[in-house]
Amino acid sequence: MRIGDAARLIGVPTHVLRHWDDMGVVSPSRTASGHREYDEEQVRRLRVLRACQEVGLSLGEIRLVLHRDEAGRAQVIEERLSRIRAQRERLADAESFLEHVRTCRHDLLTRCPACSRFADEG
Repeated sequence: MRIGDAARLIGVPTHVLRHWDDMGVVSPSRTASGHREYDEEQVRRLRVLRACQEVGLSLGEIRLVLHRDEAGRAQVIEERLSRIRAQRERLADAESFLEHVRTCRHDLLTRCPACSRFADEG
């Protein structure tokens, strides 16, 4: 399929696919006239690339993650997992704080020991 069709299917502008090609993350084949053509394997790769972006990986990191035998792949994955876990903890703390604030009986949050505890922990 042509670049416009692949871009619509993946949900990105065509210039993004051109950039990914320039960066060597996805290398579509070319027609005799030089147009990019994407086969099913490349479309799957585009979908995986988008999933990697959704979890916060950069194109350089994605290039490492796509190939199992790449040096540094495990480290990139571990670092991303660590950041996700830390973010999850921060979100859980934020949720606990807001759940408390929603039912807090103090006229000012600064007078509430529980609210102050959350503020001190942040």
